[in-house]
Amino acid sequence: MKVHEAAHTHWDAIIIGTGMGGGTIGRALAEAGQKVLFLELGAEGLRHETHGLSDIFVPEARLTRGLWPTPLHAQVDGCETHFYAPLGAGVGGSSAFYAGTLERPARHDLDDLPDHPHPSGGWPVSFDQMQPWFAKAAEQFRLYGSDDPLSNAPPLPLRKPPELNPTESSLMSSLSHAGLHPYHAHTAVERLPGCTGCLGTKCPRACRMDGRSAGVEPALATGNAQLIARAEVLRFVATEGQITRVLARIGNRIRPFTAKRYILAAGALNSPRVLMASTDDARPGGLANGSGLVGRNLMFHVNVMFALWPRRGTPDHGPTRAISLRDFYHRNGERLGTVQTMGVRASYGEIVHYLNMMLARSRFAGIRGLSHLTRIPAAIAHRLFGSAQLFVGLLEDLPYRENRVLYDHEAPDRLAVSYQITDELRARHKIFRTAIRRGFRGHRRMFLGHQTELNFGHACGTLRFGNDPKTSVLRPDCRSHEITNLWVTDASFMPSSMGVNPSLTIAANALRVADLIVKEGP
Repeated sequence: MKVHEAAHTHWDAIIIGTGMGGGTIGRALAEAGQKVLFLELGAEGLRHETHGLSDIFVPEARLTRGLWPTPLHAQVDGCETHFYAPLGAGVGGSSAFYAGTLERPARHDLDDLPDHPHPSGGWPVSFDQMQPWFAKAAEQFRLYGSDDPLSNAPPLPLRKPPELNPTESSLMSSLSHAGLHPYHAHTAVERLPGCTGCLGTKCPRACRMDGRSAGVEPALATGNAQLIARAEVLRFVATEGQITRVLARIGNRIRPFTAKRYILAAGALNSPRVLMASTDDARPGGLANGSGLVGRNLMFHVNVMFALWPRRGTPDHGPTRAISLRDFYHRNGERLGTVQTMGVRASYGEIVHYLNMMLARSRFAGIRGLSHLTRIPAAIAHRLFGSAQLFVGLLEDLPYRENRVLYDHEAPDRLAVSYQITDELRARHKIFRTAIRRGFRGHRRMFLGHQTELNFGHACGTLRFGNDPKTSVLRPDCRSHEITNLWVTDASFMPSSMGVNPSLTIAANALRVADLIVKEGP
């Protein structure tokens, strides 16, 4: 469908963004017979693309590759830096690069329990209410893996995982011998013959389930959905509590698109920007912002990265993403998180990229030429790590009103955040590191860095849902409290960051919201 035809069609739903949330809900609505239009900032992309996240500096070149076009400007503890965050901008969004592991949260991640109190009083939708949607998302994304031996929740419908290779078997055995409880991670990668292990890069095949392969592509195949790529959504226009149109720049022209429903799924950093840009005389603070919380309560995970070597003499079968464990998920009343293999090799290029990311967020960021010096420690580390597997602990972040997405009407394209690392986060980070160090005793291991490193790819919480319009932006069904035809289905809706990767929860919630919309009728 051509752009002018889409602009003259009144859609059942317009979905802004094509990642885990947008792709998943778009497919569900299209399969239910609704007319769906996807608006995507980045390029449609080609199936044979295999590139990954990179530090290419030309915005147009980044968009062509499915990368967010501009740097993230971050004020962290008052220190201003800018760098390219690991964010996608193309069909599939960030999930086109990283949707390998889809873990279900624990019950205490959502529910306020007597022995596990919730920092925000609990989600307005309980774990038991979400459970059917976790299961449906597991089926749609074809998850395989094994049950977590420490969980008492109903098992997910997981497919049988492939046989462990000698590297994975050695690590599973040694971790179990150390008293830990590893299990086969819940992963959405088929491992078909000829699999190239494309985690961290775009996959040229449809064997990795992400927002593109499990969402947008099946939606388009129904004939009920259309996609317009290279569409920069600028703002909504609303009258009397309803959106009447969305404005998008396509090429050098701004076009209006209309629908019965508008679904915002542009990511937890960008979705609040769209709402804050949608001002008028009645809404000087932006659309759906009567609570003043649009863009606030920003959360990330904190990465605790370390290298772990298998037993000496173990054959090297390359990097794995097959191992996860939750022995340190919640300890002595502290909310910590899961530990899992990263699925990437500690290669020279990966180490240089990681060191330069750390440098960009440090007080030395402004020193010219310093980034070139990271090649020396990277070369040393590459030789040192050898066959080591990279693990990451995902430490739960908590919501604070002052941590927020920033919006500047004079520079609307600027992606910016302000974040203060709290004393309690630093304390839990120290507890988590200590627990990992003690738990992995007897293994050769090395932590990669000592600072509190935010995971800028796991932003969430900036349009939180809840029952009270004074303390939340969205209703429990993820519809705006104030705008009756606006929903949000990316990670913005989450009132807490949980201790796992957010992808499965985003997909499950998108399926839940789609079901509620379909039940409303056309």
